[in-house]
Amino acid sequence: MFPPFDHWLWYVPAIFIGACVGSFLNVVIYRVPLGLSVNEPKRSFCPKCRKPIPMHRNIPLLSWLLLRGKCADCGAPIAFRYFAVELLTAVAFAAVWWVFPPVVVLPLWVMMALVISITFIDAEHLIIPTGLTWAGSVAGLAGCVLWPQLPVMAGYGGDWKTALVQGGIGWAVGFFGLWVVVELGKKAFGKKAMKFDQPVEWMIKEPVGDQDPMLFVIDGEEIPWWDIFSRKSDRLIVEAGDIRVNGGSVGKGTMVIREMEIELPDGTVRKLEDVKSVDGTALSVVIPREAMGMGDVHLLGMIGAFFGWTGVLFSLFAASIFAIFAAIIGRIGFGRQLPFGPFLVMGAVAWMFGGWKLWQWYISLLGPMGY
Repeated sequence: MFPPFDHWLWYVPAIFIGACVGSFLNVVIYRVPLGLSVNEPKRSFCPKCRKPIPMHRNIPLLSWLLLRGKCADCGAPIAFRYFAVELLTAVAFAAVWWVFPPVVVLPLWVMMALVISITFIDAEHLIIPTGLTWAGSVAGLAGCVLWPQLPVMAGYGGDWKTALVQGGIGWAVGFFGLWVVVELGKKAFGKKAMKFDQPVEWMIKEPVGDQDPMLFVIDGEEIPWWDIFSRKSDRLIVEAGDIRVNGGSVGKGTMVIREMEIELPDGTVRKLEDVKSVDGTALSVVIPREAMGMGDVHLLGMIGAFFGWTGVLFSLFAASIFAIFAAIIGRIGFGRQLPFGPFLVMGAVAWMFGGWKLWQWYISLLGPMGY
């Protein structure tokens, strides 16, 4: 006979499954931002020497410790992040099993796997793959059906239909609420103008390796391509003293750069894939930017699908507090980018593991008018 679900023995498979899933998440975190398939090649490989890692060297948690954080073939260091992701996922899976009933464990394991991937991807690349958040939204709505208390932990009751509606409302509040903030931020802070007393060098820098993005470099400052072109309508405008294409000067004037093409001052349009180099000097540039990325919008919608609109409000408020503390502790000044996705994840996890009790307490202070 199986032991009861609250027996300590069940934590062993939870931790084991979590560590194995964490090993796969390392593949997701490395490959997805680079546009690589998570299935091909099937075997993990060393980012330095590119040699496949055999199964006996790819045991979750143990392999990193036994190899002392180095590749067995080339000796290149293996980032501590690989061990941390496996350990964090194992602990997260065990925590979910401890707090929640078995019927809803699988959707919440899916959520934890997704938010761990999102956290590390956003922290490193400042992007949130929307494919992950769409999958999470579906898992969230499934969790609402399996355990109707999930999106209404703050005190509302109801059957699975009510819970599904609450999950849908939570997704809409999270997605469209933050989308409005993003659009208002775009109107208020959507351009960064830079002017120079003397002409400065600029260039479009092609990627060097798998982990390097394409860059716009102006006066020594490197700006990743994906930070500039978040939307199809984004335009990078360069007031150029000199423009060189493939090493040859093509004149001066206002140059418009789009995500996949450049428009020269004479109106000629060149596809970026057809040119080898673009550079020159500039007196001023206008760089498009976002107050917040659309990935955050999708992520908050996913959080709402799991925890309803109350979870959205709590997560957003808590994320803002966490981000402020991080900016103060890290001495991050105004104008510098700070990934918001990890803080939304922290807010959602805080709600999930007890933050909803704070909401209940707050509502109780408001009395009958709180509902």
